[in-house]
Amino acid sequence: MTISTKAGLIERLAVGAVICAEGYLFEFERRGYLTPGSYVPEIVLEHPELVAGLHRELVHAGSDVVEAFTYYANREKLRQIGREQDLEPMNRQALQIAKSVAHESGALFAGDIGNTNLFEPDDKSASSVVRAMFDEQTEWAIDAGVDMIIVETFYYAAEALVALDAARAAGVPVVVTLAMFDSNQTRDGWPIADACRRLEDAGASVVGLNCIRGPHTMLPLLKEVRAAVKCPVAALPVPFRTTEAEPTFQLLTDPCYHGQPNGRPYPTALEPFTCTRYEMGDFAREAYGLGVRYLGVCCGGGPQHVRSMAEALGRQPPASRYSADLANRAFLDQRLKIRG
Repeated sequence: MTISTKAGLIERLAVGAVICAEGYLFEFERRGYLTPGSYVPEIVLEHPELVAGLHRELVHAGSDVVEAFTYYANREKLRQIGREQDLEPMNRQALQIAKSVAHESGALFAGDIGNTNLFEPDDKSASSVVRAMFDEQTEWAIDAGVDMIIVETFYYAAEALVALDAARAAGVPVVVTLAMFDSNQTRDGWPIADACRRLEDAGASVVGLNCIRGPHTMLPLLKEVRAAVKCPVAALPVPFRTTEAEPTFQLLTDPCYHGQPNGRPYPTALEPFTCTRYEMGDFAREAYGLGVRYLGVCCGGGPQHVRSMAEALGRQPPASRYSADLANRAFLDQRLKIRG
């Protein structure tokens, strides 16, 4: 069964999978347009054409969603780098860029609200501060006419609930994804199944996981989430080879090199751990087999990963025209002869 590209998120999920490409921060840091550490998306104002270009590349590769690049474009982050006066222009510009690409491609146009790093579960004043930050980002998303809002990368489930409550004012579907560190509990001690169930009960259209964990260490948690909720489940791992011993990309260690600035590969020396496109395709198939219907990739992902995931689900996005045709590649099956 096919569905019109004009259909909304819920209609698309009713007939199949939805693919969403995230991870703009890492991609633009790799390209030399974003500062690691603060990770504020200043590029939105300084090089909007590059942001539009990446949106188009990801849709070309198979993403069904164009997500406004407003992650970490919040009041606290901009205050830290002395650009708080650019808060509203940055958000409105990011939304307008995403809207333009979504409309030209038929993709869904998504607003984005991320974690603040300010939230404390027992601090009512902190809750009020972050709520005000979520409210203003939601207001700008409403003005832009988003099709959906993504509430993403929350370590505290209670903070995610605050963001969800703010985002629901837009009257559009809200996807909420939690980021899990080295246990199956959120930072405020909620088991992942319980956290996602409470988010569903609070009105989330889709719940699940994004970021921090790679495919191998996200899959076990997805099983718990799928068994706990009735709504669609989301899975957007980082494309890195996390393990049971090192379940998040922050915990990865490199036995071959020890010269990283902070002693660990995260966040700027993760190349040796990058999953291939084929591994991400395998993840998409396995997660889909578990009943996950909202799939994608987060920090570190590229168009090659998105295309492989789309193809693993039986799709042929425009980029599939250029998928590998190794039969025409010389030397693949020949052994190199070494002259003595």
